Amino acid sequence: MKVLILGAGELASSIAHRLFRSRFDIAMTEVAEPLAVRRGVSFCSAIWDREFTVEGVHGRRRELGESLTSPLDHVAVLVDPEATLLDTWKPDVLVDARLLKRSAATSVTQAGLVISLGPGAACGHEAHIVVETHRGHDLGRIIETGSAAPDTGIPGPIGGFAAERLLRAPAAGRVRCVRSIGDRVEAGEVVALVGDQPVKAAISGVLRGILRDGVMATAGVKLGDVDPRCDVRACFTLSDKGRTISGAVLEAILSCFPLVRS
Repeated sequence: MKVLILGAGELASSIAHRLFRSRFDIAMTEVAEPLAVRRGVSFCSAIWDREFTVEGVHGRRRELGESLTSPLDHVAVLVDPEATLLDTWKPDVLVDARLLKRSAATSVTQAGLVISLGPGAACGHEAHIVVETHRGHDLGRIIETGSAAPDTGIPGPIGGFAAERLLRAPAAGRVRCVRSIGDRVEAGEVVALVGDQPVKAAISGVLRGILRDGVMATAGVKLGDVDPRCDVRACFTLSDKGRTISGAVLEAILSCFPLVRS
């Protein structure tokens, strides 16, 4: 069975990792300059590096027009922001993991089974199934009627910190990283520059993620993530949230198997 995942950031990569290990053929689409912060566990890193491995699963950049012959022995990652691969590869399942948080991003007509993550998509219109991404009691819940919880704009707490752990671009400009993923940083320390403006950590911890050096950032965009738990291993392994959501996507596919194959 072929699964096309829109986006190749952290949550998308958690899904790709689980489905690949479950013997699905996986392709992922991305923009030319991905804005994934948790690059240590994101297959979008293959866009720049040609190849990238997430917890033992190998990802490789492929080009539009190349033949993706089954079975794939890697996760294929393509620069294809318009998802033209839908028409040429004809996947059985489409997973929208871009978290655009708006309606009309996908349609139930695009594949036998369309799954969307988080707010924005409504069951029966944009997706057959929606998976809840909001941390809390319903994280990973499979929704077959209605929509996910609305976006609060507030990140889930980690180690007692929520919005404080995020780094945001103070202005538009190219990102220049001063510190690297996995580095220990202190509150008030400069971890990056956007143009000539410094970006300082608000709390002490480990730099769990940061945009790639040289990427163009818009004002206010999420730039990085400081983890107050100071566990370097967490920077390079899939999160509890990612594993929960990926398990829900796998369950949704298996429970809808007759629909996908019809």
